[in-house]
Amino acid sequence: MQLSGRGVTCVRGGREVFTGLDFEAISGEAMAVVGRNGSGKTSLLRLIAGLLIPAGGTIALGGGDTELTLPEQCHYLGHRDALKPALSVAENLAFWADFLGGERFDAAESLAAVGLDYTTDLPAAFLSAGQRRRLSLARLLTVRRPVWLLDEPTTALDVAGQDMFGGLMRDHLASGGLIVAATHAPLGIEARELRIGGMA
Repeated sequence: MQLSGRGVTCVRGGREVFTGLDFEAISGEAMAVVGRNGSGKTSLLRLIAGLLIPAGGTIALGGGDTELTLPEQCHYLGHRDALKPALSVAENLAFWADFLGGERFDAAESLAAVGLDYTTDLPAAFLSAGQRRRLSLARLLTVRRPVWLLDEPTTALDVAGQDMFGGLMRDHLASGGLIVAATHAPLGIEARELRIGGMA
């Protein structure tokens, strides 16, 4: 499987964020997108996820499921945790599993893997910032998709949480997945850098 971009141009609010960007990531590989604030790291992830339309160039996934679009084969994990505060931890995870569709894996095992098995019935409003991040990570395990698009994925995680997530990322890569992560901090796994520039 190969994710590639050729001559990708991003325009937001009438401003050219970046132009002529080329990139490539293959199965088993992590790519860390780095650059200063406003350089377009999040915008690139959103372009790959199909949430934005490129102003120029192409983005394609080769070797994936030909019956699915690229966005349907991606997990986009934004820097904000998309949770409903009034729903319990289990209900939030069930909502995302229903919304994303596809083969569903055991939610209880996913919560245990991220260290939240004791919070199942707790409303998401009661979770700490680190726990909310862990719940977002559980979504990656409950509905499996080969491409993980991660925006500052270790935000709010303590050292133990970062170690846990490093293990999850290594397992994902070992199973043939690929990761594109926008980050200012080390991911905790081996990753090739893609540096992008643009407006400050």
